[in-house]
Amino acid sequence: MSHSARPAGHSERDGVRTTGPAPADPRRRPVVAALMLGMALAALDSTIIATAIPQIVGDLGGFAVFSWLFSGYLLAVTVTLPVYGKLSDTFGRKPVLLTGIALFLAGSLACAGAWNMASLIAFRIVQGLGGGALQGTIQTIAADLYPMKERPKIQARISSVWAASAVAGPALGGLLAAYAGWRWIFLVNLPVGGVALWLIVRHFSEPAREAADAAARRPRVDWPGALAIFACGGLLLTALVQGGVAWSWHSAPSLLLFAGSALCAALTVLIERRAAEPIIPGWVWRRRTISAVNVALGALGLLMVAPTVFLPTYAQAVLGLGPTAAGFVLSVMTLSWPVSAALSSHVYNRLGIRTCAALGIGAAGLVLLAFPLLPHPGAAWQPALIMLALGASLGLFQLPLIIGVQSSVGYAERGTATASILFCRQVGQSLGAALFGALANATLNDRLAHAPSDIRPGLPGDLDAVSHTLQHPGALTARATDYLRGAVATTVDHVYLGAAAAAALALAALLLLAPRRFPVHADARGTDDGEPAGKPAPRGGR
Repeated sequence: MSHSARPAGHSERDGVRTTGPAPADPRRRPVVAALMLGMALAALDSTIIATAIPQIVGDLGGFAVFSWLFSGYLLAVTVTLPVYGKLSDTFGRKPVLLTGIALFLAGSLACAGAWNMASLIAFRIVQGLGGGALQGTIQTIAADLYPMKERPKIQARISSVWAASAVAGPALGGLLAAYAGWRWIFLVNLPVGGVALWLIVRHFSEPAREAADAAARRPRVDWPGALAIFACGGLLLTALVQGGVAWSWHSAPSLLLFAGSALCAALTVLIERRAAEPIIPGWVWRRRTISAVNVALGALGLLMVAPTVFLPTYAQAVLGLGPTAAGFVLSVMTLSWPVSAALSSHVYNRLGIRTCAALGIGAAGLVLLAFPLLPHPGAAWQPALIMLALGASLGLFQLPLIIGVQSSVGYAERGTATASILFCRQVGQSLGAALFGALANATLNDRLAHAPSDIRPGLPGDLDAVSHTLQHPGALTARATDYLRGAVATTVDHVYLGAAAAAALALAALLLLAPRRFPVHADARGTDDGEPAGKPAPRGGR
């Protein structure tokens, strides 16, 4: 059957139906397995390396700059997301995903052979260039493979990969670093990625273009726009990551980086408005559905800094838990999140996507507000229960929005739309780390400045030093120890209040900007009934 003769909402990929019903098609399983393996590469990356930092620094040196092992990777992933999204819409998902896996594996192999910290950071950036393709393209292919009703299943599987990585990554990293050497943390990626590459090459093929003119048009890549986005994102993220850490916020480096990012942003807008095929098309911001979700998931990125960055500090410094137990307190959120996400379709099928997401983020805001009410000193199960509820709430919030955006666009726009919301979430996370880091330092400095005069001389001066001192409190009096624990608790309480404000921002974006009913693209209306009383999404708007 010719492509033009197929019913709307159906397309074939090497015999695998990508947007039709076919819920039990076994030929889809190898592709899904490849997607989960590919996502495991990205998901394990940060968690598995964190516990091996002492061994890496001890072998290569570079303690002053080791944070760039994380920051460099995050920067590369973030700035490449919109570029890969556009490339996947222009040239197809398969070549972009294969390129991403190959880059990630090449970076992993190079990391294993790094000879000093500078080379390891450079090769981590190469990994990040591949990781940007993995995150965005895998989410897009998952939406291509499954109709709207079934997308919670595949997205829950992908979320379960992140959950398993959050729990197993630190333990696996510690074991490899202790018994096999830290270089095996990167070498272990090679067989996983190799299997994913083979499955994609063997079992995944693209459908014909959705529009007749798209197949005849010669693809054009907006390389000036891509370079401008790289420069803008790189300068902004460097300013956010290093500000208040490597230099003060009011210093010349911070001011120059922020000014440079503003100039590059203006240049990006000029380039993109004139480009025939812009990397970030104007319709990404003109369509209410996508722009509202961009703002909401940017606020989610802000919010997530509180549990992921500050909760482990709270668990160790305030509750006196060890690193493993502190990791468990955080990991319970990753257990309830995919379960809630998988069940979210039962909610948004009845109430609509906007209402489901609003209920989820509203509940998350209340959970975050409950954190400062925890008793001091408390028990470990209390913050663990808070995190369990937070994961369940955010599962109702994030996944319906991703599905709603992916279902509101056709195949030729899905990569760009998916990349835009992931990009906003990543930028929000970087912004949140800077804002909440400044809030935490201000709160703690105030508490230390107002400490009783008899214990003030022996107190440490910043959050990292306080956390280290509380893990080894032998030199402190019992009164000074208790005061420091209270100061850290107050600091983390303020961060959670800031996270609750971010939840309120996400809720406002949904209620004020998002349409009451998310539109469903004509390609999906033949089989997708997930959004009550939906309307066709606009095909144009560029």
